[in-house]
Amino acid sequence: MTKIRAAITGIGANLPEYILTNDELSRMVDTSDEWIMTRIGIKTRHIIREPGKGSSDVGAAAVNMLLKKTGAKPEEIDLLICATVTPDHQFPATANIICDKVGIKNAFSFDLNAGCSGFLYALSAASKFVESGNYKKVVVVGAEKMSSIVDYTDRATCPIFGDGSGAVLLEPTTDPEIGIMDEILQSDGVGRVHLHQKAGGSVNPASHQTIDARQHFIYQEGQAVFKWAVSKMADVSVEMMEKHQLTPETLAWLVPHQANNRIIEAVANRMKLPKEKVMINIEKYGNTTAATLPLCLWEWEPRLKKGDNIILSTFGAGFTWGAIYLKWAYDSN
Repeated sequence: MTKIRAAITGIGANLPEYILTNDELSRMVDTSDEWIMTRIGIKTRHIIREPGKGSSDVGAAAVNMLLKKTGAKPEEIDLLICATVTPDHQFPATANIICDKVGIKNAFSFDLNAGCSGFLYALSAASKFVESGNYKKVVVVGAEKMSSIVDYTDRATCPIFGDGSGAVLLEPTTDPEIGIMDEILQSDGVGRVHLHQKAGGSVNPASHQTIDARQHFIYQEGQAVFKWAVSKMADVSVEMMEKHQLTPETLAWLVPHQANNRIIEAVANRMKLPKEKVMINIEKYGNTTAATLPLCLWEWEPRLKKGDNIILSTFGAGFTWGAIYLKWAYDSN
């Protein structure tokens, strides 16, 4: 029996119009362009400023672009998974709201939260539905309004995050030279103390006290997260290369989570990859959490060629981390 694989057949994205610069941030909190660029590597980030707008709005815009580019009709979509840590509401799922906004009526949909690894986990989950043979068109969206949980009085975290969304279409293929080939996904809950949101969940529901204590924002212990991220992202990426006999010459691209430029450089060095083979756009967009990987693929799409060997690698809150190896499915020029 011919093996069915899931292949990415198109990609869309959306970034809010407003751009928050380091110079503007330096007027809000004790920081500077030099400090941010040296330690993180971010110059600007896109921010949703319109009242009443959330992750579903950038997510729906990315899906609309995706549908227009691929020619897929909303009624043809079988499943939509939205990876996000900033859902519009506690419930219903932001995926359901995106479907309603773009006219997807014949699909089921759900959210997936794996921190910054969300898109990778969602891509893996979606691929299994396609591989089952029962789902022909599956959309995976990474959509975030990180500005809604950023404390703009915290100089350690407020420069890092931005808003945005990316979406891909997965379709079945029997071509052995394209599609999602393998994944390594891992997690360790011991890391939850180093990166989390202190209040707003069932353990510590919202109250006047939690709001006054500013506990509804991102809390991060930077050094611990940095060490884990460098180690785990590099480990799974190198493991994937060795497992499939990939070399720096045969690997076309590394698509790393855009959390910190120093983390990206350390992972690439472990893989012995030249900078020219590493997708890096953190300087323009910051860390958009579940949207970083699809935003990279969207930006580099014109340079991708059918059959390109690509490794996606990520690390996120939880801790969660992993790598996916895929062969690009189409010529993008």
